[in-house]
Amino acid sequence: MAVIKSQFTMRLDPLTHCKIKKIAAEEHRSLTNMIEFLIAREIKQYERENGEISCTDEELYTE
Repeated sequence: MAVIKSQFTMRLDPLTHCKIKKIAAEEHRSLTNMIEFLIAREIKQYERENGEISCTDEELYTE
């Protein structure tokens, strides 16, 4: 079964881009996978501190 993922453009300053690439290499991850991992980790931390963020089907499937 295919995994549905949203696609978007992200701009990073060169220093941040360089550092994330190096972290990804150390963790044996692709740059995209590393960014996705870091975002998921920050969302979990935010929800621990502030409560769960709920999303409706409409919010999930509209851009």
